[in-house]
This record gives sequence, structure tokens and C-alpha cells, in this order.
Amino acid sequence: MFVLGIDPGLAVCGFAVVEKANGREQAITAGVVRTDSDQPVAARLAELHQDLSAVIREHEPDVMAIEQVFTNRNLQTAISVGRASGVALLAAAQAGVPVHEYTPSAVKAAVAGYGKATKDQIRYIVTSRLKLKSRPEPADAADALAIALCHLQGGVGMEHLQQAGTVQ
Repeated sequence: MFVLGIDPGLAVCGFAVVEKANGREQAITAGVVRTDSDQPVAARLAELHQDLSAVIREHEPDVMAIEQVFTNRNLQTAISVGRASGVALLAAAQAGVPVHEYTPSAVKAAVAGYGKATKDQIRYIVTSRLKLKSRPEPADAADALAIALCHLQGGVGMEHLQQAGTVQ
């Protein structure tokens, strides 16, 4: 099974493809799509769509796992992340790829066993689990790997724990 993990963002959008075969997880690719903040938002969204669609065409994932948009203190950041998330969802829908969304704390709980794990802890665990030679850079690519791993280990169950208040 090939899972495309997406850490949505308009300036920097992390993506990763992880394969699980014979009980073994392997990173196929990980990286980021960067858009130029000097460009109009519409042009940046079009570029993001084009690049994510190309990743989908190249790797033909069975499913997309994406970090669910949450509202933080910065409304502008939440809006731009929401726009980027919508573009990623559109690219998946156009390619017929089913999508599963996970909250940040559910991803952390699934990968690290603790819903408040730090970014450094997540990067360390992702590097170790996938037997990578070095920590994935930038952090957005590592987050996308973690989102894919969350789905591969049945992250849906983590959502139920979170909703029940067991995981924060």
C-alpha cells in the first residue's frame, strides 16, 4: 500500500509517500512544495495544485492522509493552511484517491505514543522507524512522513481515542 502524507501549507507544503509491504514501512519520497509569497494567492494555489497532482501521478498512491486544519492563534495562517488543504483535497479527488484526515495530536499519538510530542521527537522517531540515513529536512517533509505513518498504523483508531478524551 502506498500512502501519500500531506502537511498542508501555502508557503511550504510537505509531502511524503510511504509504502507498506510485507509488514515493512519504507519511505519512497519526501519533500516540500514551496510557493513564492510575492505571487498572488491564486497563482500560488495553482502551482501547489500542479505540483501535488504531479506527485500523485508519479507515485499513484492508494490513499492520501492529510493533517486536519485547526484554528490556532493566527487567523491568517489558519486561512492559508485551509486553502492549501483544499487544493490538496481537490488534487486527490481529481485523481480518485481516497482521503483521510488526522488532527496533529492524533498523528503525534500514533507515531510517538504521546499527543503532545515535539517536532524534534517526531523527526527522531520518523527517522528511526523508516531507517533513514538522516533526519528528513525540512520539518514539513518529516511531518508528512509522520502523517503517512499514522495512517499506515491505523490512525483512525487514534481519532476515536482523541474524541473520547484519552489522547490530547
